[in-house]
Amino acid sequence: MLDVLGAMTLTALAVLGVSALIVAGARDGAGRARLALFAAAWFVTIASLAVAGTFARPAGAGILAIGAAVAVPILAGLIAFAISRSVRSFALGVPLAVLVGVHAGRLLGGFFLALHAAGRLPATFALTAGWGDILVGAAAGPLAWAIHRRTPGWRPLALAWNALAMADLVTAVSLGVGSSDSPLRFIFERPSSGAIGTLPWAMIPGFLVPLFMLTHLAIFAQIAVSVPKVERLPLRSAA
Repeated sequence: MLDVLGAMTLTALAVLGVSALIVAGARDGAGRARLALFAAAWFVTIASLAVAGTFARPAGAGILAIGAAVAVPILAGLIAFAISRSVRSFALGVPLAVLVGVHAGRLLGGFFLALHAAGRLPATFALTAGWGDILVGAAAGPLAWAIHRRTPGWRPLALAWNALAMADLVTAVSLGVGSSDSPLRFIFERPSSGAIGTLPWAMIPGFLVPLFMLTHLAIFAQIAVSVPKVERLPLRSAA
């Protein structure tokens, strides 16, 4: 039952999050269609690899596949941002409040807690990742509203939240790897984090983590370009 509920809610989160970003950032129907097609292909690819057992292979092969599923989209996004004007336009065109607001979906970090309670994830990984995501998700909505309203102090708040939320993702991935049945293991609690390599949970590191990480990078980029430039006064010539 937990797997069925997880499949429905994670799929809904992926669809709603991607749709919000595409509708807010793409300026024309053709662009939206291309982005939707790309996101759907990405989602289906990760789901197909999970069905094939790619992320649950023994001897560390599965964790390497998960690592690639996390890293490749992030690297591809960074390269595309650097070389493609249309990608930069999209990343900088999504309203900052929307980029932050989609992280409200991380309240579904409660599934980590549920999997731990069911004896399917180790405590250190599940509790850290679960509560970290819940806190990040709970703060996302009020922060998005403050950004939309340009409440005084919104910029440092957004920077602090973004840095902490990104660190939460990095920590969760590190603990997931560290508690996996692989040569990289450094947390020897039982059970291992192997459940994350199976459906529907493989969609978290394979799709949602890279998506959220890319939005964090876009947030940093938008804040950087929105910092008001200090007006330089002309130097007075000495009398």
